[in-house]
This record gives sequence, C-alpha cells and structure tokens, in this order.
Amino acid sequence: MKIISLLVLAILIFQGVSAQEKYITLFEQTEGKETPIYSEVIQYFQTLANDFKEVKMVEMGMTDSGFPLHVLLFDRQEIFDPKKWHEANRLVLFINNGIHPGEPDGIDASMMFLRDILLNKIEVPEDLAMAIIPVYNIGGHLNRGSFSRVNQNGPEEFGFRGNARNFDLNRDFIKADTKNTRSFQQIFTWLKPQLFIDTHVSNGADYQHVMTLVSTSHDMLGGEMGNYLDQELHPKLYSGMKSKDFPMAPYVNAWGGKPEDGWAQFKDNGRYSSGYAALFGTLSFMPETHMLKPYDQRVASTYALMETFMEIIREDATKIVTKADADRKEKREQEEFCFNFILDRDQHKLIEYMGYESGQKPSDISGLPRLYYDRSKPFTKEVKFYDTYTAGLNIKKPEAYIIPQGWFTVIENLQRNGVQMDEIKNDTVIPVTIYHVADFQTAQRPYEGHYLHSNTQIILSHAMINFRAGDLMIPMNQEANRYIMEVLEPQSEDSFFNWNFFDTILQAKEGYSAYVFEDLASEYLKQNPEVKKELEEAKSKDEELAKSGPAQLRWVYEHSPWKEKEHNRYPVYRVEK
Repeated sequence: MKIISLLVLAILIFQGVSAQEKYITLFEQTEGKETPIYSEVIQYFQTLANDFKEVKMVEMGMTDSGFPLHVLLFDRQEIFDPKKWHEANRLVLFINNGIHPGEPDGIDASMMFLRDILLNKIEVPEDLAMAIIPVYNIGGHLNRGSFSRVNQNGPEEFGFRGNARNFDLNRDFIKADTKNTRSFQQIFTWLKPQLFIDTHVSNGADYQHVMTLVSTSHDMLGGEMGNYLDQELHPKLYSGMKSKDFPMAPYVNAWGGKPEDGWAQFKDNGRYSSGYAALFGTLSFMPETHMLKPYDQRVASTYALMETFMEIIREDATKIVTKADADRKEKREQEEFCFNFILDRDQHKLIEYMGYESGQKPSDISGLPRLYYDRSKPFTKEVKFYDTYTAGLNIKKPEAYIIPQGWFTVIENLQRNGVQMDEIKNDTVIPVTIYHVADFQTAQRPYEGHYLHSNTQIILSHAMINFRAGDLMIPMNQEANRYIMEVLEPQSEDSFFNWNFFDTILQAKEGYSAYVFEDLASEYLKQNPEVKKELEEAKSKDEELAKSGPAQLRWVYEHSPWKEKEHNRYPVYRVEK
C-alpha cells in the first residue's frame, strides 16, 4: 500500500512538473529578456483554451492587418455569454493588451496571469467573468524590431506603435477610423465590463517607481463609481502594490516641469481607451510601467497589479456591480451632462513620490547644458497631485436627437456602440432645435488623420423641419446617454463635429455672379429696409466692411433668402422636451 501511495505521489508530482513545463512562457524561458511573436502569443492562449474548459477563445471582428481580433473568455461556470453574466449580476473584468505593441508588458503578464489562475495559483471568485484581448494592435505587433523604442530598456525585440495603417489606436476610440477600433467597440458593447484595464509603458522623467497608473478621472466618471474610485479603490490599489514591493504613483504627467513640483492627472478624453470606457460608466485604467526599468521588472509589476485588482475584486465585486448598475440606470434619467472638463489647480492631494535628483550638465554632443537624473541621489517626498476637474460646459439632454439617414458613417458608429435608434416610418414635419456653426478653430497640422476642430461656437434656432421615412430618431432614455451627447453635441471636445465627420456642411455649395446679384441685392434691400438698416450698422462697426464693395455684397447674400440653408447648419437636430 505504501509503494502504491508513493507511486501515486510521484505521478502527481510528475504531472505538476509537466504542467509547469508545458505552460512556461518565452518571457520566463529567457529570464525576462524576450517577448513572443504574434503567432506564438495566439498559440499559447489557444493551448490554454484547449486544455482548460473554463477558457474559450473566440474571433471577434477584423483588424487593419487582415487578421481577426481574438478574445479570451474565462468563466468557471462555462457560460461564456456576457448577456447571461449581467443577468446574474456578475462582475466582468476586461483586459486589453498590445494597443502599442512596442509596450508588450501586458501581453506577457496576461499569459502568466491567466495560466496561474487556471493552475489555481491565484484565487478568483467563482462568479468572476473575464475577457482578455491578447494583442489588439496586430499590425504593429507584426512590425517587430529593436530600435523603435529608443528610450526603452527591453525586451530584445518588440512591435511598433502604429497599426497596419500607421494609426495610433489609443487616439481612435471616438472616431473609429480603423477596423481594429470598430471591432473593439462591438466587443466592448457586448461585454459591458464594469472594470477595464489597458496595459502600457510610459515615457518621460526618470524615477524609482516601476509602475505608474492612469486612472480615468473620478470627476468625469461621476456617480457612485466615481466616488468609489476616488475614496476606496485608489487607496486599495496603491497600498496593494506597495505591499508587493512595487510602490506605485499616478502617471507622472510632468512634461515641461520637475515631478517634485507636482503634476496634474492625465486628462483622458473619449479618444483614449480609459476615457472611452468611462463614457459607459466603466472603471477604467491604463497601467504605465516605466520605460527605463528592465523588462522583467516591468512585466512583474504588471502581473502584480493584475493580482492586486483580483484581490480587490474578491472583496468588492458585489459593491462594484451594484454601483455600476446604479450609475448606468441613473444615466437614463439624468437631465444634464458635463463636458470639456477643466483642471482645478486650487485643489490638490499630497502623494508619495520616489524620484531621483535632476540637474544640468554639459552635453557630450553640443557642449550645452542638458537634463539628467542622478540615480545615486534617490529621494522620497510628498508632492502635489492635481486630480480635480470641473465641467467647462453643461448641456441639458433633449428628448431625442434626429439624424438624417444620409449621415450613415455617424449612424454606423453609434450603432456599433450600442446606441438604440428608431426609424421614422413616414415623411413628416417635426419641430426641432437647430445648431448653426458660428465659429471654430482648426488645427494646422494633421492629427491621427484629421485636422481637428476646437473652440466650436454655435447659434441656436428653432424651426419645423421636414424629415423623410428612414431618418433616425435617437431617444435619450438609454444607458449610453453620456456617450451619445459626447459625440453628438458639437461643442464637446471629442464630438463627431470636431473630428471632421460633418466638414462638408462647412463649405457652401452654391454662389453668385457679382454683376448679376448686384441688381437683385439692390432690389432686395429696397423691399427690406430693416436689412438695409442692419447693413449700415454693420458698416459703422467694421471699417474693413465699409471699405469693400464685394464684402458688402457678400453680407447681403449671407442675410438673404438666397443663402443656402445647409451651409454651417449642423445636421443633427434636437427634439426638445
């Protein structure tokens, strides 16, 4: 009997060793020096899906590279259906990796993290549902080399920041120019996670911290989730990482200054992954390991952060789900929404920062003074962290928006994001509020394929507008209300208008021949003396107008019935309550 018991024990030990060897990653095999190529990443996760019934790998949507996105679903209950997860009030954790494939820390950490969960090395709640995108920017991951991250300390080879069409995918979450983002939006809408993590590596100052963290703004997130993030989740995250010997600081957003003088929280608008997720009431984070730290330390810190999140989930899962549900339901009824947040520098927190003394020394290249950090002089001190944002614009929601069917790119974008809309069944006339674009500024250089508008000014009017069967009515009683207003209100910083979706309205399509219109304009002013009076007043206030005949003729045209109504008229209409 004793011999049999020893034999069984030997078999179990052998099986355990075999399992360890089977699932060891390239990162571990090379002692933290290498990260796998794309096909090896997918094969590793496929092996886990084949060997463990709690895991399922699915393909969901195409990317610009020609390869589909893969999503790993983890569920001990083997349901793999987000709709049923939410019906059962389960927490959904969503981890995205490789949005910038030159920053592969999260890819390697996720491989080991999921493996160790499956091998019962990490305790997870029985009802946890988790989704992982192994590599989001596949095109960038395929574009491997050793030189594109000039400041980065390992791994030996890595991917490139731009995707297959050279887009930075972490600027694309609103405009969705890429197939990657369009697929991601559908995945995100399908999952509806309460907690989202998008893994990164930072650039910037030198300091002792291996891990820094971009959290979505608690003020912009708002509601119960915003309060929970600020008052409970942050303290637990920072204390948890400190206990694992990875003391963490907020992302060191100290460009143009010294970190020890304090810095502002990174403002994650909807174009960024964390800001996009927050529009849907999701707790969202971008971990940023420090580029100058060795790769093995960076991956270890990312793994430690995932462990810390899991510890908090074990304790707070029910609380997070309850607060997320409450906030999402409240968004249906909320009457006013906040936009264009502004940093409040009159308020700050004190945080612990572990830095190095900086100074100036002669450059070996130019002989002129250059910045350097002296690692022989570390320090730890409290610094000011500015993380209070206040709304720069408040807008009351309408009863509904109406979008004519011809604006199909906007409509498709909304639909991918789970926005519900109803077709108008018959040609009809509806009283609406109209936005006229009065002024805006446009960037002089392209940014991610666009010439962004900003400081958009509008003038409101009210009219009866003819709509056709097939035009779309968007009722404002949805969980997606915050996202809808973010993209449809033209003054919002990340609105579709500011991202150039409506630029065709900014160019007049009709005009006039001056010698012909002179006579028409003269007759029009005689028949409309009040317009003639307005012109004289305008000339008295504008010397350039008073000196220019063509400018005065243009003024008359702009104030006449011949002026085309479509020019500068924003083609999204508000149905007021």
